[in-house]
Amino acid sequence: MLSYLNGRLLPAYEATIPVDDAGFMLGTTIPEQLRTFGGKLFRLDEHLARLFRGLAIVGLEIPYSADELAQNACELVAHNHALLASPGDDLGLTMFVTPGPLAPSPGRGPLVCMHTRPLPWGAHVAWYDRGQDLVTTSIRQVPNDCWPVELKCRSRMHYWLADRAAARIQPAARALMLDHDDYVTEASSANVLIYRRDSGLISPPRESILPGISVAMLASLAGELKIPFSHAKLRAADVATADEVLLCSTSACVWPVLRFNGQAVGTSQPGEVWRTLIDAWSQHVGVDIVLQARQLA
Repeated sequence: MLSYLNGRLLPAYEATIPVDDAGFMLGTTIPEQLRTFGGKLFRLDEHLARLFRGLAIVGLEIPYSADELAQNACELVAHNHALLASPGDDLGLTMFVTPGPLAPSPGRGPLVCMHTRPLPWGAHVAWYDRGQDLVTTSIRQVPNDCWPVELKCRSRMHYWLADRAAARIQPAARALMLDHDDYVTEASSANVLIYRRDSGLISPPRESILPGISVAMLASLAGELKIPFSHAKLRAADVATADEVLLCSTSACVWPVLRFNGQAVGTSQPGEVWRTLIDAWSQHVGVDIVLQARQLA
């Protein structure tokens, strides 16, 4: 397998980060997570646009254009995808940028890296078949006056702490992040939506969540399927009383939440809206997403 580091494709084990790098020491890293379908990267342009928006927010410039990174990402994925042993397998791709050394160092600047990984098919199957448990904890989402909510960054200690607290409440649960006014923002590392029969799919307000590529995909699919889609402030009680609750992120696309704070969500079974959306997503990308996970788990 190869990785990409500052303009070069090289063996993955050679793609190293110096210990004095600000991304390592302070977590000042702008990342993007992508996946392939049939060996092709999904919505690469949108991920790159969000990456460069993040770089602009933190005032970081890199000597590569979005087109150059896109070309290198496709070359890297094409090489590594060809090495996969199982027919029909796909990859996850991580790209990230750090400011480089914490202290100024002549000849050293920002670090730009891309690497691939196997997709966690076993986890995907568990989410599709048995759903995800969500719980609220005392750990809150980082407020917008610490860093903009639209900034995707590696500084995610709050996610780590929240998920550890969630697991103490209920093993295998994931944390639902509330803000300091007790409004729903996201789950850890995933966007959250609720579905009500009388109002359709509802996402928290755009200004309170990371602009998820997967949320945008669901909004597009909902439009095609004539499912109402809106943004509104949500409380934990809205999640508890929803007909369906969904999580979405890059690798698993969209999956159901079947228990919230120890209580069943809807019928406590994967719902029809989730099935409709995952089927429509599969048709869009030309891969049966659930079947692929089951065959490769």
